[in-house]
Amino acid sequence: MNIKTPTAALNRLDPDEARAFEKQPLYVVLEDIRSAQNVGSIFRTMDAFQGAEIWLCGITAVPPHREIQKTALGATETVKWRYFPEISSAIADLKIRNIPLFAFEQSSGSLSFSDTSFTSMRPLAIAFGNEVDGVSQELINRSAGTIEIDQYGAKHSLNVSVCAGIAIWHITNAWKKSEL
Repeated sequence: MNIKTPTAALNRLDPDEARAFEKQPLYVVLEDIRSAQNVGSIFRTMDAFQGAEIWLCGITAVPPHREIQKTALGATETVKWRYFPEISSAIADLKIRNIPLFAFEQSSGSLSFSDTSFTSMRPLAIAFGNEVDGVSQELINRSAGTIEIDQYGAKHSLNVSVCAGIAIWHITNAWKKSEL
């Protein structure tokens, strides 16, 4: 019989331990995300997979924010974050650090995520955009490329936090497997 693991047995790190833990060199850039709950969900996902930092840009809400906390459940205390009023400043900072940036967006030149491997690309930054308009053309123009998650339904649209969750899991899982 399969029995649920009690929460006390999950060996969760306390916030100090989580902050000190070695992070995956993955940076998530959020451009003009309208929903603070989406932002909170992405914080929680980055915590789960030990991502390095979240870069919040433009109108994206920043901690402390009640709506972020609803879904982050404390992950704003364990994941580093920075705020940039303009996406151009974030992109410039990534270039200075020599961190390649890929935008998750449907575009004429986008790569299929299922055909993309990031196993040798560390550190890496991935960007997600506004729930209605996606990432800006400026971000697309200044990124190393655009990536599209294959979809088969009628909408061809994922919630930004779901898209980020798929990408974060896929990339960190590929990195972990390549270390074996």
